[in-house]
Amino acid sequence: MSAEPTTAPVASTSTAAAAALDVPNSGAAPAPAPKVPKSARGRPTDDPDTRWSKTLSYILRHGAAKEGLQLRPDGFVRVEDLMKRPKLKGCDLETLERIVRDNAKQRFTLQAEPTGPDGADELWIRANQGHTVKVEALELKPVERAEQVPVMVHGTYYRLWPAIEEEGLKVMARNHIHCAIGLAGESGVISGMRANCDLFIFLDVAQLLADGIAIFTSTNNVVLTAGIDGVVPPKYFAKVVKKDGQVLVPPTDA
Repeated sequence: MSAEPTTAPVASTSTAAAAALDVPNSGAAPAPAPKVPKSARGRPTDDPDTRWSKTLSYILRHGAAKEGLQLRPDGFVRVEDLMKRPKLKGCDLETLERIVRDNAKQRFTLQAEPTGPDGADELWIRANQGHTVKVEALELKPVERAEQVPVMVHGTYYRLWPAIEEEGLKVMARNHIHCAIGLAGESGVISGMRANCDLFIFLDVAQLLADGIAIFTSTNNVVLTAGIDGVVPPKYFAKVVKKDGQVLVPPTDA
């Protein structure tokens, strides 16, 4: 794992941050926001920040190589290089910082590091989890005791239950199966599942660890596991419940 950065993460627009990208800070009234390019991710009807956020997620999680960007082993990419990509044309530093700061699921980390000429600060950004590309030194903390993760729940859709019940949970195109530390809206739950999930699979953390299956937590409290060769078998399902409250596992009397 790489060394910790020597400076604190950037969480809001600042003169220092602007200087890192050589962005003028004259105090003049901002120019009208440019249109989001057609190549940006998201629907044309999405608001600009949503499209910028989806584009960032795509590039930092999946498409860096296709965009001609080199991810560091810890998943970071230089912001100056990122902002030159056509999909992000018109996304300025202030917008980028706002997206990172206000993202409800805290998907990104933005920080300054003294990597420029003569030790000058440069901005670097990464996705906190969700990669389909290999990121060898992503800051994931191993879970060693079940008490560290009292709840590990994977959100999915009831229409997929027949296959999941038979085959288990799979990483699919990602590197890990993503779980949350609780259901949406509960205290401390930032990310880990989509808001429209209607089936919740609670995993037996103690049994996973006892069987040597690695579990990690990311910086935004997503719980991750690759299972056994990319699969968490159904025997590790402690409880499965539909959004309407119907319990599927363990089975109940009709």
